[in-house]
Amino acid sequence: MAHFLTKSRALLPCRAIGLPQTARALTVAKPIPSVWHHQRLQQRWSSHSPLGTSSNPPRKKVTTGSLLSMYRKGEPIAMMTAHDFPSAHVADAAGVDVVLVGDSLAMVALGMEDTSEVTVEDMLLHCRSVARATRGAFTVGDLPMGSYEISPEQALETAIRFVKHGRVQGIKLEGGKEMAPTIAKITKAGIPVLAHIGLTPQRQGALGGFRVQGKTSKAAMKVLEDALAVQEAGCFAMVLEAVPAEVASIITQKLRVPTIGIGAGNGCSGQVLVQVDMAGYFPPGRFIPKFVKQYGNVWAESLRAIESYREEVKSRAYPAPEHTYPISKDELEAFAKDVERL
Repeated sequence: MAHFLTKSRALLPCRAIGLPQTARALTVAKPIPSVWHHQRLQQRWSSHSPLGTSSNPPRKKVTTGSLLSMYRKGEPIAMMTAHDFPSAHVADAAGVDVVLVGDSLAMVALGMEDTSEVTVEDMLLHCRSVARATRGAFTVGDLPMGSYEISPEQALETAIRFVKHGRVQGIKLEGGKEMAPTIAKITKAGIPVLAHIGLTPQRQGALGGFRVQGKTSKAAMKVLEDALAVQEAGCFAMVLEAVPAEVASIITQKLRVPTIGIGAGNGCSGQVLVQVDMAGYFPPGRFIPKFVKQYGNVWAESLRAIESYREEVKSRAYPAPEHTYPISKDELEAFAKDVERL
């Protein structure tokens, strides 16, 4: 006869309903393995396991509204790039406000020469990976070269793909006054836009290389004009790259939206760095831009760990008994005898 349990919790005693008295006597209040229990066992015995969640208490999700609130209170905004689940996971756990899936991943994740090589499909794959980890941070995807410059309609179509398929909350694109109509088109569709002015790496060929922008009064005024134009177009914030600190500070004071500096001094409303650069995940001798402060040496630590692993494998020090799975003596002897019969 079918029956059900009056208690739904797995570890509480249960009472059988609709059974004869003799059958009830046979009912044993045994703990029922929960889904959590099965997951725990699976993680314990599997050769791989998910990274899990941060031990820190969950924080409220960052939004464009909360970023604007931080800006109005004078609280600097911390932005950082990430290109995959692990890099986004650690940035989110560290409390970074905005995680940017920057097209710099072309070099730091894909080994390309510059950002002009990376495609929309490349970016979408990395955006999805990052988005799975960013529970608290606001996530922005960088539109790659060739995906938004032809027309505002093309840009909107790409932006929609980044939100729907990349699972980001906003997009970033490079350009000043000339991109204002494009920014307006995207923002009117309800997609937040992070503008990028000053040095725009996707256009470094037209700028004569990776050169500081705004070093003359006329050049600085152009950067300000670009800033005002993208602000009026509706961007929620803008990246100011490679601009003299004093110029960036004056521009920031003239705006009503946050500026995120990278090589633009501490007068901006916030800062952004490429995670690989600031964490030191690169070999000695690599060129480091002047504005980068290296906060760690992930390369050295990873190299040490991998070299130790290689040596222990060669010497058979790894795996040790504590890294192996047990089998009972009786079963092992039975197996050995079965093998001898072959």
